[in-house]
Amino acid sequence: MNQETNMPPKYDPAATEAKWYDYWVKGKYFEATGDKNKEPYTIVIPPPNVTGKLHLGHAWDTTLQDILIRVKRMQGYDALWLPGMDHAGIATQAKVEGKLREEGVSRHDLGREKFLEQSWAWKEEYAGFIRSQWAKMGLSLDYSKERFTLDDGLSEAVKEVFVRLYEEGLIYRGEYIINWDPDTKTALSDIEVIYKDVQGAFYHMRYPLADGEGSIEIATTRPETMLGDTAVAVHPKDERYQHLIGKKVILPIVGREIEIVADDYVDMEFGSGAVKITPAHDPNDFEIGNRHDLERVLVMDEGGKMNERAGKYAGMDRFECRKQLVADLQADGTLFKIEDHSHSVGHSERSGAVVEPYLSTQWFVKMGPLAEQAIELQKGEDKVHFVPERFEKTYLHWIENIRDWCISRQLWWGHRIPAWFHKETGELYVGRTAPEDAENWEQDEDVLDTWFSSALWPFSTMGWPNEEAEDFNRYYPTDALVTGYDIIYFWVARMIFQGQHFTERRPFKDVLIHGLVRDSEGRKMSKSLGNGVDPMDVIDKYGADALRFFLSTGSTPGNDLRFFWEKVEANWNFGNKIWNASRFALMNIGDMTYEEIDITGRKTIADEWILTRLHDTIAHTTKFIDAYEFGEVGRALYNFIWDDFCDWYIEMAKLPLNGDDEEQKKTTRSVLAYVLDRTMRLLHPFMPFITEEVWQHLPHEGDSISIAPWPEASEGLAHPQSLKDMELIQEIIRSVRNTRSELNVAPSKGIELKINANNPAVLDQLKRGEAYIRKFCNPSELDMATDLIAPEKSMSSVLSGVELYMPLAGLLDLEEEVKRLEQELKRLDDEVTRVQKKLGNEGFVAKAPQNVVDAEKAKEQDYLEQREKVQARIHELKN
Repeated sequence: MNQETNMPPKYDPAATEAKWYDYWVKGKYFEATGDKNKEPYTIVIPPPNVTGKLHLGHAWDTTLQDILIRVKRMQGYDALWLPGMDHAGIATQAKVEGKLREEGVSRHDLGREKFLEQSWAWKEEYAGFIRSQWAKMGLSLDYSKERFTLDDGLSEAVKEVFVRLYEEGLIYRGEYIINWDPDTKTALSDIEVIYKDVQGAFYHMRYPLADGEGSIEIATTRPETMLGDTAVAVHPKDERYQHLIGKKVILPIVGREIEIVADDYVDMEFGSGAVKITPAHDPNDFEIGNRHDLERVLVMDEGGKMNERAGKYAGMDRFECRKQLVADLQADGTLFKIEDHSHSVGHSERSGAVVEPYLSTQWFVKMGPLAEQAIELQKGEDKVHFVPERFEKTYLHWIENIRDWCISRQLWWGHRIPAWFHKETGELYVGRTAPEDAENWEQDEDVLDTWFSSALWPFSTMGWPNEEAEDFNRYYPTDALVTGYDIIYFWVARMIFQGQHFTERRPFKDVLIHGLVRDSEGRKMSKSLGNGVDPMDVIDKYGADALRFFLSTGSTPGNDLRFFWEKVEANWNFGNKIWNASRFALMNIGDMTYEEIDITGRKTIADEWILTRLHDTIAHTTKFIDAYEFGEVGRALYNFIWDDFCDWYIEMAKLPLNGDDEEQKKTTRSVLAYVLDRTMRLLHPFMPFITEEVWQHLPHEGDSISIAPWPEASEGLAHPQSLKDMELIQEIIRSVRNTRSELNVAPSKGIELKINANNPAVLDQLKRGEAYIRKFCNPSELDMATDLIAPEKSMSSVLSGVELYMPLAGLLDLEEEVKRLEQELKRLDDEVTRVQKKLGNEGFVAKAPQNVVDAEKAKEQDYLEQREKVQARIHELKN
């Protein structure tokens, strides 16, 4: 593409960002090339659910991925960032059913096929929203490889995994107590249950013994389940109840006789030491019931209403039943005490309903063998690397204590379980396709847990189970996964054990873990608090680049991020700074072509210094991106661009640019073009839009900055002496400016300036930087030497290696200057005391590295010299 012209005078993020995304996509710059001469680098996007719009967490997560993939693409990798979306079974079905309810229709009115048509239409609509948001964020996704968890290829992978696990004896069907969501009428896995502290009660009751010889006391938080009690349990060693073991009690209200059993599970110290056993409504009671061959009496239906086994309470909601039953139990004297009790109650992550432990026939994955493989993986060299490392312990703790995984869901939207039951014999058939005489078989109505298909995402998206698939062989295993710590159990762990089991390889090399985006007060963003922030609103106000730079540099790996509008605005200001500096540079670069850029000519100190700082910034940026330390990268780039390039170099470059030395002018123009080009490349992964815009105006080679080579640090750029020279010059300029400010002396007013150098080497530095001192200090007279005597009645500054004297007759208040110097003396006294105390600490001197000790000694010498000079000036001014 040819160099752009006429860069607008004002930075307009909306106008800048609107034009480049289509250009990138149409140019296919985001597509993996498949070039065998390039090393592949792969990221698969954590697929967002097709239930709504992207939130700030998505924006953060995808920005970090985009930074990684853009860097790798520029570094010459065959970089694939594979996009896709998740069907999100429970959540999407709930949304579609809600939409139908508004239309006065239920899914049962439509039937399965028509309902699925509605669900697919929903998916298409919301997939469009998500793609438009990806575009607004500037995400460099390879849309040619986009996948969906219900597309044909992924569905084949799901069937393959289910059938193989079943054939290996790792999937089984059985009646168990599972977490049940009565609102969505489906099973939930353990990690889809959120526990909240709820104010409830302990209901204390007496169950009468069948022989009329007294009663036994029990307590419960869920009295409605007593209608399904089939035993009372006590500990076999509890002397209070040994004479009752084997006897019967009469279940109040119901009138059914149930047995008193002995079981080690019972805690003798808790409550009365006797517990009611309801095998169909409690997971622990279920196990006790199995040990004692107890009947399982289910007293609720799938919607949380009492069923016919609940007698006169049939048809009541579970909580309404609780109220009525408690009243009846109080009336007949069974319930003798209600005690307030705060306890942890499970709620459905999806619907918010109180979860009911419920007896149900479900499909399960036997997790023991799969967990062992995943644990073993972490002991080898090819383990999954967690960043930060502490999250590996979080992962291992869960997987080492994992329970079998309930994978069936009572939904229509999802991967239907590939199992069929014979209509006459009830025989079970599990297979990749339906039985040959399909008319005699009925397929299982249930679908698989959404996480079952998501667990296969890194390899199912690459064409597996066809192990000859080109993408699978080239791009799997993937290189990095970026995700939040809140789904390590849900998703990361499951991808690892499925990847290890089916491909015998880790699914990704690194897992970069980030936290949650919170509001400015540190609270979790939620609808109830009304503190959520739509990333699209932020982009509309400040632009995607400002949001991206804030998200990527605002925290350290693994930690939460607080959202501040002020910080996004500060990054918008950063964009303005870049824009204005670029316009200045471009005006001075003029019609220079890319081939004419030559930084080998005679350079000024400022030219050498900015090239050296660029070299250091390239090295620093590359190192910390590889370590996923984006905050460090952000600080390095911000400081280099704002301070070094904009505030110092551009101002200093004006000297040769406005001078008569054509050779030096050409070199400085080249340095301006070169540094701005490389700086835009370094910043591009973070702020892709503004960097593309600036780069297109610069003399450049190639069609887009997105595929321009990543800058490489070059020792040939480094001029170490220029760093020392510039540090001294900057210190002098700052000091003079501060003095002017203190005394309200305008920058335009010439002042007499004398600079005493401590030695000839420092004097040489001063002479090399004389042009800058004259330009930025505006001296009417400038005297620099190694033997200058401080003039009377002058402002002075003691710096490292030099003393500055500014005779300011008529402007200086002698008493104020003495006061200022005395304050400076106190500061230096404190510094000397601090450093001497540190060096006097034998423990510090013995344990600290030698270079640290030497640095402290150098500070001590510097402070002592400065103090001596300040003392001399005070003495001089007072006498």
